[in-house]
Amino acid sequence: MALSSSCSTLKAVNSRWTSPAPKLAAIRRHSLLPELRYTPNVKLTATNALRTVEQTTLTEDDHLSTYGSDQDDQESLPKPRILVAEKLGEAGVNLLKDFGDVDCSYELSPEDLKKKVAESDALIVRSGTKVTREVFEAAKGRLKVVGRAGVGIDNADLQAATEYGCLVVNAPTANTVAAAEHGIALLASMARNVAQADASIKAGKWERSKYVGVSLVGKTLAIMGFGKVGTEVARRAKGLGMNVISHDPYAPADRARALGVELVSFDQAISTADFISLHMPLTPATKKVFNDETFSKMKKGVRLINVARGGVIDEDALVRALDSGVVAQAALDVFCEEPPSKESRLIQHENVTVTPHLGASTKEAQEGVAIEIAEAVAGALRGELSATAVNAPMVAPEVLSELAPYIVLAEKLGRLAVQLASGGKGVQSIKVVYRSARDRDDLDTRLLRAMITKGIIEPISDSYVNLVNADFIAKQKGLRISEERTVVESSPEYPVDSIQVQISNVESSFAGAVSDGGAISIEGKVKYGVPHLTCVGSFGVDVSLEGNLILCRQVDQPGMIGQVGNILGEQNVNVSFMSVGRTVVRKQAIMAIGVDEEPDKKTLERIGGVSAIEEFVFLKL
Repeated sequence: MALSSSCSTLKAVNSRWTSPAPKLAAIRRHSLLPELRYTPNVKLTATNALRTVEQTTLTEDDHLSTYGSDQDDQESLPKPRILVAEKLGEAGVNLLKDFGDVDCSYELSPEDLKKKVAESDALIVRSGTKVTREVFEAAKGRLKVVGRAGVGIDNADLQAATEYGCLVVNAPTANTVAAAEHGIALLASMARNVAQADASIKAGKWERSKYVGVSLVGKTLAIMGFGKVGTEVARRAKGLGMNVISHDPYAPADRARALGVELVSFDQAISTADFISLHMPLTPATKKVFNDETFSKMKKGVRLINVARGGVIDEDALVRALDSGVVAQAALDVFCEEPPSKESRLIQHENVTVTPHLGASTKEAQEGVAIEIAEAVAGALRGELSATAVNAPMVAPEVLSELAPYIVLAEKLGRLAVQLASGGKGVQSIKVVYRSARDRDDLDTRLLRAMITKGIIEPISDSYVNLVNADFIAKQKGLRISEERTVVESSPEYPVDSIQVQISNVESSFAGAVSDGGAISIEGKVKYGVPHLTCVGSFGVDVSLEGNLILCRQVDQPGMIGQVGNILGEQNVNVSFMSVGRTVVRKQAIMAIGVDEEPDKKTLERIGGVSAIEEFVFLKL
């Protein structure tokens, strides 16, 4: 599967949004364009890989006047109206007032909110206001941007926002230092029993011997998630004389080395640490990742800090670990349910220090969030793309229609590739090879690149990746994505013949996926409108990318398909597809099995126990 020497690097493509939100173009370019009316025209859906996209058309109402200056035109244009529905820092409000007419109306009922948005170009909320589909419907297309003053955007209906051509932006960076400081505060106060000693002395006791703490100097701190907050925690922990290690599949090794931090595997991090600080997102892959099995691998007497997301910890398992002494203490700012129950055994545990989600609660952080969201909203109203946009942009319908099945293929190849990577080094170098019969300028790969990025990043991150922010998030995560194209003899009627994704300089959880060049390599095609996996490493396969996938590297001998099929059948796991690829007869082969259900651990162990199977991996699509 050596690549043709004729591969050439694709030209960089302008990643700006090709269809600005309705009145934004007029706001930004009024002196150059006639007054335009934007009318909803057609909606498309490209399977479940992209949200519904609303295309807009332009109708010229007036002739372009050549009289008067540009300044006169700008002054005659009404200012955008911005509704601030929840308390926002004064600095942010002042910034918005310099740009538009600001209406600060707090504690609105759902009905009042719907009345207000019908007269607003932008809406800014925190976590308390629900921006539902009904809100977007009430706006009747006037609402152009929703700003969430904070990180989470679960209170905004992203699907409805996109359908109505409304950009949603958030403010993910302003609270970084505040969260890191709170993590360090919890670490230090836990180590010295500050909260317990305070409660004791206020109860009239004097128990100096009971609250002897532990020193931080020379202790090993494992930071689980080396993003913005994790990095700032590492800086401060190093200043306290701690030895810092970290696990993060995307952390750039050079950035970690610059801080004196060693990147290690997940198991190495939790098994060697004296303190573990959690800074990972809550995703399906990280939900309750700290459970009975995880705690059993930890050093006895470890101390745990969580200022990230409550759901990454199985709280019942943590109570058991505290009772057994495996976990000596825990300091928690976040919980599975907020506020937690008063009867919670975890909250009432004597070795647990708790705070009510105060990670971002500093005056400085709140002002920073206000400024960050105000700048993002104002920029969006000027027609600029925001790096913090979290919903899909508008896409030309003809491009979306043609690329629809390839969009699904691209995301699934990204998901497969990242699951095949392992080790503590982290994914950094990715190459995408497109095989196509089309001319270079007739293949826009932005959407495909964005979906590969989405597939690689989203399974283990809380980032929302789309065409607007894909390149920004990839850079933020330290991913270097290069693109090449090979011209092949096939019909130019189809935009792409195949897509190959390679990840270099990482270990693989499945050695069979490593190509002769040393990179993890997978390739896929669209057949009859359905994405297929066609190559794993040096082995050719042919499996529909639906449901889930089991890959087995085996000795090429008769009866293997029957053995594995029987094991799955006994557990009522339905096989949707099966393919075997080999390089030499009776040597090695790879068996790719599509399954509708996820086999349990025991079933997978039985498959791995088949004598001719050298390795296997289960992959979620």
